[in-house]
Amino acid sequence: MLKTKVIQSLTGIALITIISSIAIASNSPSYAHETHENHENKSITVSVWDKATVNYEGNKKITVYNSPSCGCCGQWISHMKKHGFEVTDIKTDDMEAIKRKNNLPPQLESCHTAIINGYVMEGHIPADDIKRFLRQKPTNLKGLAVAGMPIGSPGMESDKIKQPFDVVAFNNQQIKVFNSHKNY
Repeated sequence: MLKTKVIQSLTGIALITIISSIAIASNSPSYAHETHENHENKSITVSVWDKATVNYEGNKKITVYNSPSCGCCGQWISHMKKHGFEVTDIKTDDMEAIKRKNNLPPQLESCHTAIINGYVMEGHIPADDIKRFLRQKPTNLKGLAVAGMPIGSPGMESDKIKQPFDVVAFNNQQIKVFNSHKNY
């Protein structure tokens, strides 16, 4: 009888541990870098990309095209909203048509394509890089891109992995590094 109670107790503890782990995992996004408490003593997630370092007072209306099944695009949209952008989120199953329409070089493709002030913004670009680009108002460039989906970039955050990545500026003739994120 004593053995049975001990086993039941241990089983209960194991189940509580498993249930707690599941609850914690489902309530905390995998992209979290740090957890802090806000003024209401509620736990909040803070990303390395949340802090604005570039001021931009121009038009912040951005249209984002993405697949209805892509979750990281939603995380990038949240990142943009934290930086004051007004996002129109358009779900489409034909991302290839959006990329072709905007003459995006195939080697720069990522999961979502955004348009702001006539510029193309492809992939997981940090909001501060977009703001800096928009402040410059380049007439010889089509936009910015982060090719692929580097782990650690906005919307692709991970607790431990931070792949270095470049934000590139492009037009029909050239692709050049706009900003490098190596040690962020």
